[in-house]
Amino acid sequence: MTRAESGDRVTVRGAGVFGLACAFTLARRGARVRLIETARIGAGSSGGTVGALAPHVPEQWNPKKQFQLDSLLMAQAFWDDVRAIGGRDPGYARVGRIQPLADETAVALAQARAAGAALHWGDAAVWRVAPVAAFGPLAPLSPTGLVVHDTLSARAAPRAAGAALAAALTALGGEIVLGEGAEVGPVIHATGAPGLAALSAALGKPVGNGVKGQSALLRHDAGPAPQVYAEGLHIVPHADGTVAIGSTSERDYDAPDTVDAQLDALIDKARRICPVLAEAEVVDRWAGVRPRAKSRAPMLGAWPGRAGHFIANGGFKIGFGMAPKVAEVMADLVLEGRDAIPDGFRVEDNL
Repeated sequence: MTRAESGDRVTVRGAGVFGLACAFTLARRGARVRLIETARIGAGSSGGTVGALAPHVPEQWNPKKQFQLDSLLMAQAFWDDVRAIGGRDPGYARVGRIQPLADETAVALAQARAAGAALHWGDAAVWRVAPVAAFGPLAPLSPTGLVVHDTLSARAAPRAAGAALAAALTALGGEIVLGEGAEVGPVIHATGAPGLAALSAALGKPVGNGVKGQSALLRHDAGPAPQVYAEGLHIVPHADGTVAIGSTSERDYDAPDTVDAQLDALIDKARRICPVLAEAEVVDRWAGVRPRAKSRAPMLGAWPGRAGHFIANGGFKIGFGMAPKVAEVMADLVLEGRDAIPDGFRVEDNL
């Protein structure tokens, strides 16, 4: 079997954000979905703490940036439906993002990029240079007193979002199997870093790898403040009165689930960037491995040489932002045989 129809059985392996989003979207289209997860909901990188849904810079436009833009613009309706159907709050909000500007060169570049945002984002969102003083206590230190402010970026609380997707899937009649279960119908493999390793072994060549990340939650109620991105660090306020700090990006590691001094350094950096966090209590420390495809884009499509099996992997750092659109194109492929996967996102692009 290479495709399914509404009412047919479909199996999804993996309860990270890609697997859950695919399962939810398939169920909404009428498929009878079995989701198999060997550990727990959000057991991999989707069980982290950061949840930054942010766009690429609006220049040198390409299919990856367009795909991500489409997904970010779908996000409000997608997560609203998840909450309405399952009755659980995924912690989604389009709060925007600010980035401090270090010098006049950075200011000029940011102003130039505003034209790209106007061209590619249209009236859906704004990219502008603004005074940092306009953004309240969580605002970062800025040598120029200026920041880039975009209104496209959003946040989701990863663990809450996973639970909300699982609840919505169940409400639609989907089946969640924790442990091992029999596959029925076409199978979507959304199995994160272990799945990349399995696919590499099956195909006899590396198609991606796991990259460790560490993050933390600090107790600080920032209200509806925009998230901050500075010095490669995401600082994301959540609705539960915490602020997420993340994350490291470690190619070499011995203990994938263990936090260490690198996270302490990250927290210290966040406190320096946003002085309001200087005394905020650390209430959660997390470490895990994120799936990075060789192409650095999500890896989507049919499993080469394995009829009826499909891949949805490689979310890496942008999985939550990409999930609504990933789920849409995978449902198109599995249920309708319609291939809307952009160049650069295919499994074959990683071979």
